[in-house]
Amino acid sequence: MPESAKERSPLLPDRMQSADFFVCDILDAAPKGDMASMEHPVFSIATKPDRNVRRYENGRNFVEITPSVKGLATVHDRDVLIFAISQLMAAQNEGRPVSRAIRFKAFDLLNATNRGTDGRGYQQLRAAMERLRGTTITTNVTTGDVEILDGFGLIDSFRIVRETREGRMHEIEVTLSDWVLNAVTAREVLTLHRNYFRLRKPLERRLYEIARKHCGQAASWKIGLGKLKSKCGSYSTDKEFRRLLANIVAEDAAHAHMPDYSIEMDEEFVTFRARGSVPAREDEIFEGVLDPEAYEDARSVAPGWDVYHLEGEWRRWCGQQEIEPKRPGKHFVSFCASWHARHGDP
Repeated sequence: MPESAKERSPLLPDRMQSADFFVCDILDAAPKGDMASMEHPVFSIATKPDRNVRRYENGRNFVEITPSVKGLATVHDRDVLIFAISQLMAAQNEGRPVSRAIRFKAFDLLNATNRGTDGRGYQQLRAAMERLRGTTITTNVTTGDVEILDGFGLIDSFRIVRETREGRMHEIEVTLSDWVLNAVTAREVLTLHRNYFRLRKPLERRLYEIARKHCGQAASWKIGLGKLKSKCGSYSTDKEFRRLLANIVAEDAAHAHMPDYSIEMDEEFVTFRARGSVPAREDEIFEGVLDPEAYEDARSVAPGWDVYHLEGEWRRWCGQQEIEPKRPGKHFVSFCASWHARHGDP
């Protein structure tokens, strides 16, 4: 007897048997290290083509996300980047060289990300590639007195190497953007629970990403409803967003289906609570060595701030986010610049 809608799990069937993936925190892998300007959501949670141009401003810095005629890349399209990054991370951990250009079998991606491997699955994958290629991010970064305007796509290009007569791809070549490869080489990635790919709703996936980034290994993390709506990139009314969120909270209370974190909400705030499934680190303080020049550069980008106080904040933040920068000095200076942009002069 078919299960009723109430009895059905909010999760999709588990179509894969694979290990956890490494995923890049896109908002933290911003070009030029300007992490604060990437707090605005990059991927659309809409179920229909989203052709809205998004713009986020933080002081003089801005990020603008422009869709192609086929719409913005969606949260589900992000699976392609997650798969690519996980492959590059695995290769890097084995000491093999990595590059922006990668080749993979379409079936392997569909299987690893819990997608269907029928004809529709391949059609959706092609559409995802087109949206990823068409979505453009433009941002400005000030270095000294020079303002640089930098624009890039989520992927630079893709090519279907082989395709059957039925329209099923065999192999795909994708050239990733520089900022994606930089995130991998700098190890600015977070582990993604494999049940992420079983979440049915785009909003559920976005909520998990936000919790994974901000709550991390902490016991809980709270955010206002209005700010959460903005971080989700939702165009719903406040009333509708609250209704959608309340449905997810109720389903999670009944099924505990959200990976790693439970969700609670009241009239003003949403609270994410860790389930204890995120692997804990013995030390939550990053202990990488900083060169003397890094402190001088930090003073120039965050004038008036005690750089040793900022160093402590940076080390704690890296530990909580499970980040081990390959170039600690450069990463620390970028953190200080973002800190000054958010907090201003002391």
